[in-house]
Order: sequence, then C-alpha cells, then structure tokens
Amino acid sequence: MKIAVVGATGLVGTVMLKVLEEEQLLNNEIFLVASSKSVGKEVVFGGKKHSIISIEEALNKKPSIAIFSAGSSLSKEWAPKFAEVGTFVIDNSSAWRMYNEIPLVVPEINANTINQNTKIIANPNCSTIQMVLALAPLHKKYGIRRLVISTYQSVTGTGVKAVAQLENERANVAGEKAYHHPIDLNVIPHGGDFLQNGYTTEEEKLVDETRKILSCQEMNITATVVRVPVYGGHSESVNVELNKDFELNEVVELLNNTPGILVKDNPSTFDYPMPLISKDQNEVFVGRIRRDFSQPNSLNLWIVADNLRKGAATNAIQIAQYLIKSKLV
Repeated sequence: MKIAVVGATGLVGTVMLKVLEEEQLLNNEIFLVASSKSVGKEVVFGGKKHSIISIEEALNKKPSIAIFSAGSSLSKEWAPKFAEVGTFVIDNSSAWRMYNEIPLVVPEINANTINQNTKIIANPNCSTIQMVLALAPLHKKYGIRRLVISTYQSVTGTGVKAVAQLENERANVAGEKAYHHPIDLNVIPHGGDFLQNGYTTEEEKLVDETRKILSCQEMNITATVVRVPVYGGHSESVNVELNKDFELNEVVELLNNTPGILVKDNPSTFDYPMPLISKDQNEVFVGRIRRDFSQPNSLNLWIVADNLRKGAATNAIQIAQYLIKSKLV
C-alpha cells in the first residue's frame, strides 16, 4: 500500500511520521511530500533515509491514502486531484470540514460516515476533536442542550512561528512574531480571525464542527478561545447542560469506558489533566468532573489533549487505519 504524507516537514507532519512509526505502518510504501524548496532533502524516518518529493510526483504515484497537513489553499487545489485518481485524502486543514458531502471524522465517534465514495475526509479542528470525544458518550446517553466552552490553547496550535516567538521572548531575543502581542507571561483571547459578530473563526469552528460531528444542529454552543504560553496541548473548560439529569458516578463510568479517554480526577492527590501530562500522548484526559449547582442537569469538565497528537496527527492516522481495517483501500 502507498501512503503519502503531504506537509511532512511541518510541525504536524513530523508528528504524523512519529505516529506512523509507533503504529507499525512502516511496512507500507510511504512518500514524504513537502514544498518545492524542500524537494530532494533527506529525512530519516523509520530507520531509513527518505527523499522529499513534490506533490506532483506524489500524485503520479497514485497512493492509496494521502494525509494532507499543508494548509487550506493547497488542500483546495490538490485534494480533488488525488481523489480523481482513487486516493483517499485525509485532510487536516479547514478546507473541507463544513461541506455536507465530506465526512468530518473522529473515528471513535463517526467512522461510519466514511464509505468508498467519500474520497476526501476532513480531520476536525484540534480543539474540537478532544472535546467531542468526551462529549459524545454524554450526548448519546443524556442529550446535550447547551455548551459553554473556554479554551486555553498551546502555541503549537499556531505553528512553528508561534513556538519561536515564545522561545525568543523567554530568551529576550528579538524575532518574528506570530501574534499581535507578547505571548510569554501573557494570555491572548484571540484565536483565528475576528468575525463581524465579535467571535473568531476558531470559536466558530468549535460551534459548527461539534454540531456536525454529533449530528445535532440545534445544540446551543458558545465559545471563547484563548492562546496560552504552553507547549504540551490544549486545555478546555466545558460547561455542559444535558437534557436529562444524571448521576455523577455514571458520567465518570461512561468516560472511563470511552476508547481514547483517560480520566484523571482525584483532587485529594492533586490529580487532574494538564498539558505537561498530555504532551506526546495520544489520549484525551478528562478531570475536574463536577455538578454545576447553578443550573439543572449541568456539569463541568476539564479536557486536555496534545493538539499535535489526537488533535491532528493521531486522529488522521486513526482514520487511515480505519480505511485499511475496513478494506476500503
């Protein structure tokens, strides 16, 4: 089987290579694709040297699966071309997520939306993936009426330039900036671009993608996205109003039995999710699980995950594994 990784030298792309190696998918023929300035460079991957190839060359090889993590504009141009030659494209950008005919997939929740004809498959936004993985079992059992979300998102979600800005500021070194303000010793209530309604595109993604993945367009959702000076993952405070009342121990049991979730919730030993714990891990960590006494049928969750892993690379590789296991490729 041929698998192409498009954007292999980027922040998410390099993590994808790690996950491919960890998941023992190296017995497949894997092509590493990057921009023209990187073509011909060698990358050590799986104990071997691989030469970076162009996207045109990758298309000519007609891979079974192409995992894209190279931005929306490239995906818009090239994903349909790969689909035309029979390749399943798993796209990590925002380009295709809100098209009705394109599955928006978190495999543990809705892999069944993939079929032989869905050649382009969208990977959700990182902050959406970790949240819906924790919410899906609650929605199935109780129904979700409303979500109030506040995120605390790692600089790695912005990219290499943001990581460099944080490191430069900590070292008191002048350099290029990814943000309008300093990020070291600061939090910035701004993710994506501002919309006319006062919300941002990152906040809009949390609303629209959650509704699509959970198949509930009537769900009431409001969100505030905040960028924080950490590396290890995104954190989210989520207030959940359910349609039915619940027992807290039932909620904990549901989450404990959800694949991909690890519950860390023992305040007496100061055990709760943090980015320091989620870094380089594939699981979504959930803690601070408690009833909201101000509102009927409501609870609070604290959800943390490595945005480069389950929030991007791991989820994409899990989709590829589903395609292989289901014999769609």
